[in-house]
Amino acid sequence: MDPVRETGKVLIVFGGALLIFGALLLLGARLPFRFGRLPGDIVYQGRHGSFYFPIVTCILVSVLLTLFFWIVNLFRR
Repeated sequence: MDPVRETGKVLIVFGGALLIFGALLLLGARLPFRFGRLPGDIVYQGRHGSFYFPIVTCILVSVLLTLFFWIVNLFRR
């Protein structure tokens, strides 16, 4: 296929993903849960510092990205 046409398709897909991600960030305060502060994320606060590891958020992002790339790959065939 034409490489310029393929590049255009990839840019449209990534643009759509950026649009969705931007909308989530913009409307994130109105969601019933705080993205990045989900139940199950590890938070430790000591006297001289704190430690935060968003394990549940990482798993959720991984699942969403897997589904997204699976759908993109489905339409590329």
